[in-house]
Formats: sequence, C-alpha cells, structure tokens
Amino acid sequence: MVTATMSLGDDQMELFALEVGAEVLLVDPGQQQETELQALFDDSDDDDESMQQTRPPVITVMGHVDHGKTTLLDRIRSANVVAGEAGGITQHIGAYQVEKDGKKVTFIDTPGHAAFSKMRMRGAQVTDIVVLVVAADDGVMPQTIEAINHAKAADVPIIVAVNKIDKDNADPQRVLTQLAEYELVPEAWGGDTIVVEMSAQQNLGIDDLLEQLTVIAELEELTANPVGRAKGVVLEANLDIGRGPVATVLVDKGTLKVGDPIVAGAAWGKVRALINERGEQIKEAGPSTPVQVLGLSSVPQAGDEFRSAPDEKTARIVGDARGHSRRVLSQRGDSRVQGGVKLEDIFSQIQAGEVATLNLVIKADVQGSLEAVSESLRKLERPEVKVAFVHRGVGGITENDITLAATTNATLIGFNVRPDRKSRDLAESEKVEIRTYEIIYKLLEDMERAMLGLLAPEFEEVVTGEAEVREIFRVPKLGAIAGCFIRTGVITRGTKVRFLRDGTIIWKGSIQSLRRFKDDVREVREGFECGIGLSDFQDLKPGDLIETFEEREIARV
Repeated sequence: MVTATMSLGDDQMELFALEVGAEVLLVDPGQQQETELQALFDDSDDDDESMQQTRPPVITVMGHVDHGKTTLLDRIRSANVVAGEAGGITQHIGAYQVEKDGKKVTFIDTPGHAAFSKMRMRGAQVTDIVVLVVAADDGVMPQTIEAINHAKAADVPIIVAVNKIDKDNADPQRVLTQLAEYELVPEAWGGDTIVVEMSAQQNLGIDDLLEQLTVIAELEELTANPVGRAKGVVLEANLDIGRGPVATVLVDKGTLKVGDPIVAGAAWGKVRALINERGEQIKEAGPSTPVQVLGLSSVPQAGDEFRSAPDEKTARIVGDARGHSRRVLSQRGDSRVQGGVKLEDIFSQIQAGEVATLNLVIKADVQGSLEAVSESLRKLERPEVKVAFVHRGVGGITENDITLAATTNATLIGFNVRPDRKSRDLAESEKVEIRTYEIIYKLLEDMERAMLGLLAPEFEEVVTGEAEVREIFRVPKLGAIAGCFIRTGVITRGTKVRFLRDGTIIWKGSIQSLRRFKDDVREVREGFECGIGLSDFQDLKPGDLIETFEEREIARV
C-alpha cells in the first residue's frame, strides 16, 4: 500500500502513468533533465544565416571599486547614478542603452567590490567588449586582476580606460607597466591593447573612448537573428510589491514582445510589460537590448537563461520542473539549520570550546545582492563557526521572516531593505535581532567582528515617527510637497529621514520643511496631517512611507 505522504520511485511512476494513459516528465537535477527540457523549445530557425542582422554591441564596464566606472557611465548617459548608490559604490548590475552618432550601444555597469565576483563574471559572459577602468592614482588592484581574468575567460576584446589622469598623484605609465604584467600590452609599446587616458570627472577623453569602442564593434561584425523567439540572460531580479517579480534581462537573439510566454530559470509567465532603462514602456526588445520584464511567476536567479516559449503550458512545465529540481538540491545542500546560536552569543560559545552554528535569515533588495551577501558570509566560516541559511529572499522584511527567525533562533539580516512597523513590533516581542545594512563591506565587517568577539560600540537606530504620503502638491520654486498623515510617533523638522517604497529604501536625507495648514511648525504628532518637503527628493508617490529616526550609541559589553 502507498499512502499520500510516501514518495514513488521512477519505475513506479512510469508504470502508473502507463496504466492511466498519462505522460510523465521525470525530473533529475542533472544535465539530462536540462536536455529534456530544452527539447521542448524548437530553435530550428534561430541560426538561419540569411536572417542575421547587425546588432548593437554590449559593452561591460569593469574594474576595482571606486576607480570611476559608474562616473564614466554617468558622463556617457548624462545622468547621475552615483548619487543614488549607498556609499557611492555600485551594488547592482546596471544596464543602459545609449545612442552615439545614430548607432545604439548597450552598456553594463558591474560592481567592483570583492563580494560581487559572480556579478562581474556574469557581466563578462554576456558582453562583446570589456572596458577595464583603472585609476591612474591607484593602479592595478585585486578586483582589476579579477576583471581581467573574467574577460579573458569569456574571450572578449579588452579596452583599458586609465581614469583620473587629472589627479596630482596620477601616474599612467605605472598603470601601463602593471597591465603589461597581465599580458595587456598597450599599442604604444607594440602590443594590441587599446589604452585611452581619460578623466570622467573632468569629461576628458570620453569621446576618444567611444570612438575606439565603435571601431572595435565594427571589426567584430556583431550579428544576431532579430526574427523568432527571444533568448537571453537575466542580469538582475527583484520583488516589487506593486509590480510583482521584476527581472532585468538582456536579449541575446530574437525579439521579446509583450504577451510572449516566457521561462527564466524556474520562473515562468507571460510578459505583461517591458520597461526600458528610462522607465518607459516599450512593445518589444530586440537583440542587445536590456529591458525589465514584468509578469513572471516568481523571482528568477540572476544569471539564469530566459527564453520565449511556444506557449504558456510549455513555459509552466519547464519552470516547475526546474523549480522542483532546485528545491531537491537545496534540501540536500544545507541540513545544518537546527540548534543555531544568535550573533551576540556566538563569541561566548566559541570561548566555551563549542562549535557554533550561526543561523541567518537574509533579505535583500535584488537577487544579485542576495547572492553576493550569501557567498561572502559563507567565506567567513571557520572550524569553530559554521553559517546556516534558514531562508534567503528578495523584498522587504515581513512578519513571516520574523516568525521564521524566532523559531530557528536566527539573526535577521536586511541588505537595502527595512522591516515595516508591524514586523518591528513583532521582532521586539519575539526578541529577534534585525541588522540592516546598505553597504556590503560594513555588513561583512560586523559579521567578522562578531565572530572574533570584537563588536565595537554601535549606534542603535530608533524610529521616532512614521508618516504615510496621501497626496502630492507641486509648489513653484519648492518642488514636490508630500501631504502626509502621521501614523505613529512624532515627525520633527530637521530629523534624519528614510524614504520607503514597498519596504525598500529608495532615498535617505532630512526633512527640509514641515507645515500644518499655512504655518511652519517644529513637530507634528501622531494622528495629525501635515505637509513635508524633503531635501533633494522629488519622486514622491501616494502610499510611500516617510520614516524618521535618530541614532543612539550603545556600548558593547
């Protein structure tokens, strides 16, 4: 007899399927299963030589952290991205398309911090040309070397942009000497590596760089078949509460259209909307076009291949099969979740000579950040400290996450996300520690110090008030003013403020003006309405939350 909770063997399933006249797809988490699933797609027309057309080049900007990659892209795009990045360092893959002399060029900006190795590798794999940015005052650094290795492994041309030549201590010749050690010999020295000296801040040498990129792109003769079903790669993915799972994809061949059935890793669905890097909705995306896709069933993993499916049924079969396969592998992979210890108690357990297991629940804003945080924390493991991930996910910190952390005695880490008021209250009553970070090296530094018992005095953030944006008023000279209702606490003029949309931090700053009717006031209490003007932030929407907070120092004992 077989009960409802027992598993069937492969032979039993096949026999039963034969008996009832059904087809069965056996899921084996290996290469054979992927081959079977890919056979469901018919790619017979994709490689037709007569259909090949010239496509825009995909250029990835790589290099060490703080060497000027994003500033260079800012200049090319004439938009200030750095101002919006925590600590001025890129922590996501950004994909943009720009037009130069009537020709389109796709740029991918990769993070330079050591923790984002996989994201750099992904950038190199989907690219045609790599621009390696090296600061003239800093020279070749660890992530520069890693970027060179990724680019060489992907077998793509490398252009070196020697940035910050306007600095007093800049030494471009030293940079060229260092690069020659890694087989990147400049043309001026008889090699074949194009080197452009530039300054992104001063807008020097950027036109020269773009000209060189255009020449290489023409020599590469980049083509793709724009006809037929789309295929490409997921660069980044996140969960947006208003829009659901959102994936940033780069189309490799074919054309992705609104309404197409699609499968990306274990996620599947129908394309509800395509959004370009300027936030505009578009009807279709051809080869080398980066675009945000809405309509997937779940958040795909960054680096997953995406394909347009023949129909929604096929997409669902493939996605569900891959999802099952991944669940089987993850269950095999981490079986250490029981009997964990919290972060603040970990050092005492190590001193007692016991092996401590640090249970963690990790929430991040996007899939790539989640991957980088997980990999980096895994590297902190030592014989006396093991790390077990109870749960990893994208999106704001919810009450479910708090409950899970309380049940498994886990510490909750939020990267670029925040808990809402109910989650905070629950965490307080359940005595769950929530640690939130916006810069990855601060997160890793804290974890390492905790393991060594060296946690320095820290500042505790105390949320003093929370206001909900009900309406937006546009005032000449002042810009957007948020008409708000104070939900909890007290909102005071001049306090630090955090701006939340669907649990994700989108801006930090301070309250510039606070009014009740026509009067300027110093503070507004719970239950009242007021008008709030924020410094340097205009992207206001009804339903957003304004959270005020102050920092109080706690001495570690």
